[in-house]
Amino acid sequence: MLFFILFNYTILRDTKDVLVVTAPNSGAEIIPFLKTYVNLPSAVLFTLIYSSLCNKMPTDKVFYIVMTAFLSFFGAFAGIIYPNRMLLHPNAAADWLTTFLPVFFMPLIAIFRNWTYALFYTLANLWGSVVVSLLFWGFANEITTVDEAKKYYPLFGLMANVALIFSGQYVKYVSNLRSGLPAGTDLWGHSLKLLMAAVVAGGGVVMALMGFMQSKVLTDPACVDPTKEAKRKKQKTKMSMSESAKFLSNSPYIKDLATLVIGYGMAINIVEVTWKSKLKAAFPDPNSYSVFMGNFSSTTGVVTLLMMLAGRFIFKRFGWGTAALITPITLLTTGIAFFSLTLFPAFFAPITAKLGTTPLMLAVMIGAAQNILSKGAKYSLFDPCKEMAYIPLDAESKTKGKAAVDVIGNPLGKSGGSFIQQILIGFFGSLQASTPYLGGILGLVIVAWIRAANSLSKQFKAKSAEMEKRDWPLQDFEKKEQ
Repeated sequence: MLFFILFNYTILRDTKDVLVVTAPNSGAEIIPFLKTYVNLPSAVLFTLIYSSLCNKMPTDKVFYIVMTAFLSFFGAFAGIIYPNRMLLHPNAAADWLTTFLPVFFMPLIAIFRNWTYALFYTLANLWGSVVVSLLFWGFANEITTVDEAKKYYPLFGLMANVALIFSGQYVKYVSNLRSGLPAGTDLWGHSLKLLMAAVVAGGGVVMALMGFMQSKVLTDPACVDPTKEAKRKKQKTKMSMSESAKFLSNSPYIKDLATLVIGYGMAINIVEVTWKSKLKAAFPDPNSYSVFMGNFSSTTGVVTLLMMLAGRFIFKRFGWGTAALITPITLLTTGIAFFSLTLFPAFFAPITAKLGTTPLMLAVMIGAAQNILSKGAKYSLFDPCKEMAYIPLDAESKTKGKAAVDVIGNPLGKSGGSFIQQILIGFFGSLQASTPYLGGILGLVIVAWIRAANSLSKQFKAKSAEMEKRDWPLQDFEKKEQ
C-alpha cells in the first residue's frame, strides 16, 4: 500500500511544481502565496469534513470516499480540465487586473489566472498530508504496537521509498517520450495524461489492497489477535468539533507533535522556494524541468533507502529521542551550506570555475543536495518517529489529533514560512535581499523544533510505559490460559 501511495505522491509532487512554476506569467514566487492563501484554508476545510465523516461512518468507508474523490479529480484534470485550460483560465480578466494593481498582487493574479493549476497544486499537496500521513499511517498506528513499530516502521519506509526511485524514473521516461511524437502535439499534455493514468491505476491498487486487509488480514486470528481487534474497534469516540478542539489544545503531547510538524514545514519551505526559483531559471521548459525532478526523486529514493538502513540501527541503539533530533540537525547544517552559497557567491566563484559549471547550476545542485538529504532524513527518521508517537495515545487523540496535526499542521508550517517570506519580500523588495533574515529565522525555527522533540521524547517514554502496563494483565492472562 505504502509503495503505491508514495509512487503517486512523487508523481503528483513533481507534476504540481512543473505546472505552477512554468505556467504563463507565473513562477516560483507564487508558491508562498499558494501555501498561505490556498493550501492552508483547504487543509482546514478538509479537516472539518474528515472529522465529521469519522463521526458518522467507519474509518474504512471514509478511506474509500477520500481516495475516490482524489483519484476522480486527477483523472479529470488530465482528460478534461487541462485540454480545456484556455477556456477555463480567465486570462483577459487577469491581464486587466495587472493594469492597476500593485506589484505585490502579481502572484495572486497568477494564481487567479492559472486557477486550475493552483487547484491541482493544492490537492497534490493534500495527497501527502491526507493519504500518506492521515489515512495510511493512521490505519497502521491503529493495528501496531510500539515495539512492533520500532521493528517494522523503518522497514515500511525502506520498501516504500523504492517507490521514489521507480516513480522518478517513470516521470523521466514519460517526459522523454516527446522526442517520438509528431509535430504539433501538445507535448506536456501527452506527458500529463500518462502521469495521471499511473496515479489513477496506483490509487486503484491501494484501494484493492485496503479491501484485502480489511476482509482477509484483520479477520484472520493468525495475523491479528481477535480480542485486541475488537478492543480497537470499540475505542472509537465521538466529539463535537468544539469539544475536539478544546481536547486537543489542552494536550501538551499533541502541542509538541504539532511543533515538530510545523517546524519541519516552515524550515523546508524557507530553503525550498529560493531553490525552485533558481531551478526554473536553469530549466524553463516544462519537460526539461520534469526530467530534472524525475532524477531528483530517484536520487532522493536511493539516499533515503541508505538512510532507512541506518534508521533501524538508530532506533534500536539510541532510541526515539536521538532519531527525532537527526532531521532538524540535518536541515540546519545543509541549510547553512545553501544559504552560504546564496549570500556569498563571490567566495564560491573560483570553485565554480574549477568545476567547469555556472554559478546558477552550482546553486541548483547544492540546493538539490540539501533537499535530498533533508527529505531522506524526513522519510527515514522523522516520519517513523512522528507515527510512533501516536501509538500510545487514546482513540480520540489518534484520529482527530492526527487529523489536526498532520492535515493542518503541515500546511500551517509551510504557509507560516511563506507568510514570513511575503512580509520580508514586501519590506526589503526581493527574495535575495531577504535571504540573511530568512537564514536567521530558519535557525530560530529549528531551535524550537529541537526543544519540542526533547520534550516529546520524555512524554513518549512515559506513555509507552503506561501502554505496556495496560497490556500486561491481558498478556499474563493469555499465558495462564496456555
